[in-house]
Amino acid sequence: MTNFLEIFKEVGVIREGHFELTSGLHSGIYFEKFRLLEHPEITTLICKEIAERFKSDDFSTVAGPTTGGIIIAYELARQLGKRCIFAEKSEEGREFKRGFEIKSGERILIVDDIFTTGGSIRDTISAVKRKAGVVIGVGVIVDRSEQTIEFGVPFFSVYKASVKNWKPSECPLCKEGIELSKPGGRR
Repeated sequence: MTNFLEIFKEVGVIREGHFELTSGLHSGIYFEKFRLLEHPEITTLICKEIAERFKSDDFSTVAGPTTGGIIIAYELARQLGKRCIFAEKSEEGREFKRGFEIKSGERILIVDDIFTTGGSIRDTISAVKRKAGVVIGVGVIVDRSEQTIEFGVPFFSVYKASVKNWKPSECPLCKEGIELSKPGGRR
């Protein structure tokens, strides 16, 4: 069995400090997905875990939210011989642009990289449903959520991490005066 925690540590995925997450929550742990995604052989190995979980399910398309979800969706679709599409941010949350079409009843697997609150996944599911597609499952690399979030379809994570997150007003790291970092590509 592959020890993904050791792999994450080895390539610098897990960082400690005081971070503002995309969700707006604060955390003392940050998963830098791009340290993982810069290693195609590791990304392939991790996506194989998700592929194994969903390979027997009936679907034709893999969809992911921008940005990291694109890479995961592409690799999974490649491994499973499926079509790949991605959902971009929009006023409605997320939508399929660039000419991506979803047929009524089309069965779609949603994938993403790091799962904290489920916002990107929920928005991608909504975008699929607006096009009359059917979501058959959700797969992620890391589930760092504190609570189980139900999507009404099977959910699978390659790695589950119990990480405490706080609203900014409740963050003990803020109260200690520890400098806040906004990692990733955000300003």
